[in-house]
Amino acid sequence: MRSIALGYLALLLLAPVAMIFYRTFEHGLTPVWNSVTAPNAQHAFWLSLEIVAIAVPLNTAFGVGMALLLERGRFWGKGLLGVLIDLPFAISPVVVGLALVLVYGRTGWFGNWLAGHGIQVIFSVPGMVLATAVVSLPFVARETIPVLRELGTDSEQAAETLGASAWQTFWRVTLPGIRWGVVYGVVLTTARALGEFGAVSIVSGRIEGQTQTLPLYVQDRFENFDSTGAYTAAVVLALLALATLLAMNLLTRHTRRRTPV
Repeated sequence: MRSIALGYLALLLLAPVAMIFYRTFEHGLTPVWNSVTAPNAQHAFWLSLEIVAIAVPLNTAFGVGMALLLERGRFWGKGLLGVLIDLPFAISPVVVGLALVLVYGRTGWFGNWLAGHGIQVIFSVPGMVLATAVVSLPFVARETIPVLRELGTDSEQAAETLGASAWQTFWRVTLPGIRWGVVYGVVLTTARALGEFGAVSIVSGRIEGQTQTLPLYVQDRFENFDSTGAYTAAVVLALLALATLLAMNLLTRHTRRRTPV
C-alpha cells in the first residue's frame, strides 16, 4: 500500500513538477534570467504578491470572525451561513468570476453607480482582489472552527469571571488558543490566492503589463510559444508556494519553542 501511495504521488505530482524544473533550466541560466527580468514578468510577479497581500489579511479577519460566530453564536440561520461560506468549495472559479462581472460590471447591478462615481472594479485590480478573496474565502474559517470546538469555552468563561472584557478575552485567551488553526488557514489561503486562475482570468481582462498575474502570464507565454517564459513563471509560482509553507513551518516551530509548557 505504501508503494502504491508513493507511486501515485510521484505520477501525479513529483514527475510533472520535476519535468517543469528540467524544461526550465535545460538551456542554461541565461534564458531563465531573461525571462524572469522581462518587464511583463516582473509586473505579473508583483501584482500577484499585491493581490495576496490584500486578500489574505481580509480573509483571515473574516475567517476568524465567522469561525467565532458559527461556533460560539446561537442564532437562526447558522446552518445556512455555514453553507454559504463553503460555497466557493463547490462552485467553479469561472462561475465566481462571471458572477462578479454580472454584479460589478458596467451592465451589472452596481455597474452604473460605480461608473458614475469613477470606480472601475471589473478589468482592474479591485475586481481581481475580489475574485481571489471569494475563491479563498472558506479556508481560515474551516481550519479554525474545529480548534475552537476542541478549545471549549471554559477558559473564556474564567476570563470573563475575572473581569476581562470581550476584547481582552479574545486577544489573551481565544486567539492564542486557536493560533495554529489560523496559521494553517492562512497557509492554505495564501497558496490558493497565489495560484488562482479561473475567476481572475474572467474579471481581469488579461491585459498584458496591467492586469496579468503570474498564472495568467504562464498561459500567455505558453500560448505565444514562449516555453521558457512559461516554465520559468511556473517555477517561480512553485517556489513561492514552497517558501510560504517553509515560512509558516518555521514560524510554527519558533512559536512552539517560545510557548511555556
